[in-house]
Amino acid sequence: MNNAEEVRQDKEKTNVIYIVFDDMGFGDLGCYGSEIQTSNIDQLAAGGLRYNNFHATPLCSPTRASLLTGRNHHSVGMATITNFDLGPDSPNTRGRISHHAGTIAEVLKDNGYSTFAIGKWHLAPVHHSSPAGPYDYWPLGKGFQRFYGFMEGETDQFYPDLVYDNHFVPRPDKQEGPYHVSEDLIDHARQFITDQTSITPEKPFFLYLAFGAQHVPHQAPLEYIRKYQGKYDIGWDQIREQRFHRQKELGIIPQDAELPPFNPDVRPWDTLSANEQKVATRFMEIYAGFLTHTDDQIGRLIHYLKEIDQYDNTLIVLISDNGASSTGRSNGSVDYSKIVEGYTETLDDILPYYEQMYGDRVSCEYPSGWAQVCNTPLRYYKQQTYFGGIRVPLIIQWPQGSIERSEQVRSQFHYITDITPTVYEVLDIQPPAEIRGVSQMPIHGSSMSYTFTQPDEPTRRVTQHFEMMGNRAIIHNGWKAVTNHERGVAFEDDVWELYDLSSDYNEVNNLSAVYPNRLQELIELWWGEAEQHDVLPLRNAGWQDLAKHNPESVTARNKFTYYGGVAIIGSAAAPPTVNRSYSITAHIERPDDSCDGVLVAMGNYDGGYTLYIRNNRLHFEYNHMRTLYAMISDCEVPSGDLEIRFVFTKQPLSTAGTGSLYINGKLVGERKFPKTYKYKISRKGLSIGRDALPTVTEMYLEEGEYPYRGTIRKVVYELGDDKDPA
Repeated sequence: MNNAEEVRQDKEKTNVIYIVFDDMGFGDLGCYGSEIQTSNIDQLAAGGLRYNNFHATPLCSPTRASLLTGRNHHSVGMATITNFDLGPDSPNTRGRISHHAGTIAEVLKDNGYSTFAIGKWHLAPVHHSSPAGPYDYWPLGKGFQRFYGFMEGETDQFYPDLVYDNHFVPRPDKQEGPYHVSEDLIDHARQFITDQTSITPEKPFFLYLAFGAQHVPHQAPLEYIRKYQGKYDIGWDQIREQRFHRQKELGIIPQDAELPPFNPDVRPWDTLSANEQKVATRFMEIYAGFLTHTDDQIGRLIHYLKEIDQYDNTLIVLISDNGASSTGRSNGSVDYSKIVEGYTETLDDILPYYEQMYGDRVSCEYPSGWAQVCNTPLRYYKQQTYFGGIRVPLIIQWPQGSIERSEQVRSQFHYITDITPTVYEVLDIQPPAEIRGVSQMPIHGSSMSYTFTQPDEPTRRVTQHFEMMGNRAIIHNGWKAVTNHERGVAFEDDVWELYDLSSDYNEVNNLSAVYPNRLQELIELWWGEAEQHDVLPLRNAGWQDLAKHNPESVTARNKFTYYGGVAIIGSAAAPPTVNRSYSITAHIERPDDSCDGVLVAMGNYDGGYTLYIRNNRLHFEYNHMRTLYAMISDCEVPSGDLEIRFVFTKQPLSTAGTGSLYINGKLVGERKFPKTYKYKISRKGLSIGRDALPTVTEMYLEEGEYPYRGTIRKVVYELGDDKDPA
């Protein structure tokens, strides 16, 4: 045991828990004015402090990187989400946390803490999400001693891609009732805490608990959704106004705050047709049930901490990583792959799935009208640098600590980089100059601990810049300049707006024409901050940039060989077959005519492909945005040693092409594919020898994963070099 550990254990220990929601809006919690039932979180707020002037970045990975390091996200290599790794020549866009920016887990571990990460990670390059890593930027490589959760940005709530420490694991079987990943995460959080407090009770612990909620897909147990049946029939206009008035009653927003006009993409409720209202209402019922279900899981954790006498000595921080998301666009979405492909779903696309929206084969995302409600009283959404994207709820509770416990609201301006420095200060820990021989960059955040006991103390944070995919803002001395960047427009031509936050809480009155000189000063200040904190050069980033693979990435190869028994491969680490020709060759042994099953499958019900043998025939199915292109061999599949091959030949300047099936070199099936994916097939990974749930097709739904019952020696992918330019 080192000296730091001895000091930490000799003092009265303080546990630390970070609870991070995903895409939850400023006005979604009951204690922030919502009608949604969040009684357990409300109790946390009642025993601690709520902040109404706290900000995150506009996207998940950057916020999490800044939260865990106390540093600005561009500086640590996380300009945007981890799906974008532009290689060594772009150090601010590596999709990983630089080793020069140690995490709070690394620092606390070296000060005698046990460190646990539970839930969403999304802080390693997504092409590292494979059974072979590399593991350097996985949780166990960034200071956490135990991990249970998922590596990428989202996962199916009923059928998640799970990782335990450094290896992929199947979804656990549940003895009673349906499975939901939020419940599973709390089960493992409790287990980690139980193990530590039972064996080394003198040690404090740090728990980083990051739910998949409220990110797409919105999925919850049916009994929670039913709590809200009929609740949203009055529409988003009235619900938004109700939240706004309740926020004033609770003291969350100033009494003179104004409710902004609708965002440009939101229609008044009474202009929607009856079917549009019916569908929109169901979307919000699901979202609300999802949040209440997550709140109940937090309640389970709190109850357990009290049960084992670890509650009063635990500092709890609860935030959302950014504002509510508008990716469902004007009508909502039941197909995640369409969101990624940039397709706006119509009512006719959604209505056929109306009765299935409660189920486990639909990935729901509500319309932007409800996202606007969730962000009440703020403008715009996630990814944007208006307050709807960056102002988020923050609750801090510490029963034995120096926090006023009178349900108070704090209004000092603060930022996501300030939380970890606050924890360091109250624990009397000095961040080290080196971690494992790697020099550390300065902490950018400043402590908020003065707000614990000084409600009227002026903010000690003066300036903060924001940037996300060209969207920019800066807050300085109570003024804010902000611009929304349109892809393809020169950055110099972006139109900036100006707001006086001392009298305009939520960006209602644009003063750019009144104070042009002040606006120009703020713009120049933004450029200075951007230069200092590694924001530049600005990029017109979008999903199209996923095609620009880092040459160091495993997906930069054109040939992949997988052997039978390999674990599931994360979607971003799988062969990138989109927008190009490719072949899949399976070398198998089929002992007899009864030997059926899946040879290769990628994706899920939203989109993907599967190659399988069934009823003595070879099948290939390509699921494009829930339109299925199916092929079946014109002859039976023989027994013995076989070479099974599927070849896709892409048409130039198109995603269409021709699919061909071969058995031992003989063509046994062919058809045209009118459309295939251009950017990304699915969030679900690649499986060899089975179709990991939820399946791509319903053809073998009753057989579950439908594993191949013969022997798979190897599966070889070969990719063409005929990709169209992005």
